[in-house]
Amino acid sequence: MRDPSGLRDPKGLLAGIASVRRVRRVVRRHPLFVLALIATGALLAGAIFAPALAPYPPDEINFAEKLDPPSRAHLFGTDALGQDIFSRSLYGARTSLAIGGLVIAVALALGVPLGLAAGYFGGRTDEIIMRLTDVMLGFPPLLLPMAIAAALGGSVFNAMVAIAISWFPWYVRLLRAEVLVLRQEAFVEASRALGAGSPWILWRHLLPNAMAPVIVQASMDVGYAILAAASLSFIGLGAQPPAVEWGLMVTTARVYFLDFWWTATFPGLAIFVAVLAFNLLGDGLRDLLDPRLK
Repeated sequence: MRDPSGLRDPKGLLAGIASVRRVRRVVRRHPLFVLALIATGALLAGAIFAPALAPYPPDEINFAEKLDPPSRAHLFGTDALGQDIFSRSLYGARTSLAIGGLVIAVALALGVPLGLAAGYFGGRTDEIIMRLTDVMLGFPPLLLPMAIAAALGGSVFNAMVAIAISWFPWYVRLLRAEVLVLRQEAFVEASRALGAGSPWILWRHLLPNAMAPVIVQASMDVGYAILAAASLSFIGLGAQPPAVEWGLMVTTARVYFLDFWWTATFPGLAIFVAVLAFNLLGDGLRDLLDPRLK
């Protein structure tokens, strides 16, 4: 490789400089996106390295130090059982982030194939799939997960199933709308003219070109799924003791909140930061992936 002056560049120096410039351009144009990346990375790091970062085991009970305020020994204070809230917040990130990620993964696994089929094949297939999604979207956002979780019983797994079942219709409608536009494009007609079958067109042409808005929506929905799981835990339909989850921590602390503010404040702030970070991440991805905004 040679630079404009004709000098040899064996180590790809110019490519490295161009990469640095691209990074600087992204930082300058999308500072909130960079902030969201940092916050998301910090949350993931806290969840992954919780055993190394937590000063105490999350289930260690010490009644001699119950409801202690934040201090050097307990950065976030302790709860009614004397458990360290900082340690439990780190371990709670594991549960809450896992719920958010798995819920969106299951919703995508259900919604993407159905959205592709509805948009591409149309007719009776489209009618059946869309009427199913209309029925599910007719429920208020949290009512259907509450009903499913109540029927299955309160647990982390049942909460994930309940939220995922109520979430996938949004991806069906989003992907269907994209496919309805793309299937009329010239590259799809050319592929048909060359004898390509429907599976090839769906997975090699339509899906890659329709996934950008789905990826953006999914990144934003991780935060909302965490919030939905915390809401189910708050009303007793999500995580159950002795599980460690942010929503459950807020639930058990609400009795003491007026006198001991730290018991619910720090788990609540963790939920707030996670939801905000994933929302800003989705906004930044939209700006980067949508060519109409460039």
